Amino acid sequence: MKIAVVILNWNGKQLLEQFLPSVTKHTPEATIYVADNASTDASVAFVKAHYPNIKIIQNPENGGYAKGYNDALKHVEEPLFCLLNSDVEVTKHWLKPIITAFETDANTAIIQPKILDYKQKDHFEYAGAAGGFIDAFAYPYCRGRIFNTIEKDVGQYNDTAPIFWASGACLFIRKTVFNTLNGFDASFFAHMEEIDLCWRAINMGYHIKYVGASTVYHVGGATLNNTNPKKTYLNFRNSLFTLTKNTHGTLFGVIFARLLLDGVAGIKFLFELKPQHTLAILKAHIHYYAHLNQLLKQRKTIKPKKTYIHVKSIVFQYFVLRKNRYNKL
Repeated sequence: MKIAVVILNWNGKQLLEQFLPSVTKHTPEATIYVADNASTDASVAFVKAHYPNIKIIQNPENGGYAKGYNDALKHVEEPLFCLLNSDVEVTKHWLKPIITAFETDANTAIIQPKILDYKQKDHFEYAGAAGGFIDAFAYPYCRGRIFNTIEKDVGQYNDTAPIFWASGACLFIRKTVFNTLNGFDASFFAHMEEIDLCWRAINMGYHIKYVGASTVYHVGGATLNNTNPKKTYLNFRNSLFTLTKNTHGTLFGVIFARLLLDGVAGIKFLFELKPQHTLAILKAHIHYYAHLNQLLKQRKTIKPKKTYIHVKSIVFQYFVLRKNRYNKL
């Protein structure tokens, strides 16, 4: 099965210098692309000079992760896409278990490998870990990571298992499925767009898997770290976006509960002396309600189906019951 590894880049010359060597060394079976989001640094010149076999796609603007990949993947013909962050180190034979999983199950649409922390390689990485889930209020968590509690990798997730969402740090998807889903929702710009994509895929009956036999190491936060209020804003806003579009059943009660829970999160940030993050949550809700009519129209076209929710409230499980590991939920 032909595969394209597509690395989205925006002013990331230093990351390309650091991480392209592992990708080119351990990915002989794939065509490698760098999709550049109108960088103003020397990224493109660096790739052309040092990696002439890598194909370059130059997007006309920086549309973020979502629009950047939507634009770039129109130029990729391989039937299997790997969307790989520029701050990821891959390992020997990392693609073989993934390709095998796709070839053995035609209904498997999306796959995520094991994602470990580049800076602490025996621990899972925040963005994806061993595969993602959401609770009834669209708060995401992972096998190996619940909120800020990160598990050490001791082989507990060396399996192949169904998951609800795959991390955008390293996400494999069939070209036909990506096109059927009309790609990412470009209004998200960045963060949570992969959860929205996966939720829409599940609503259409596709399968999403985690394949623990494949391992990558992710730096995380190289473009926008957790201390940046913009990241808080995008995560809270986009979580509300995907919840409204995709959740099954009555919407009002769920959104009202989210309003209360997000309010508690805002108060928590105040107590932590992080008022900018409280304002980011408030801004996220204001922008969400401004887009509500559009989201409700999208909801009608998606026609959400009842989907598997692993736990009703991960907030309650984690903060009240103190269950901070996936196997305790």
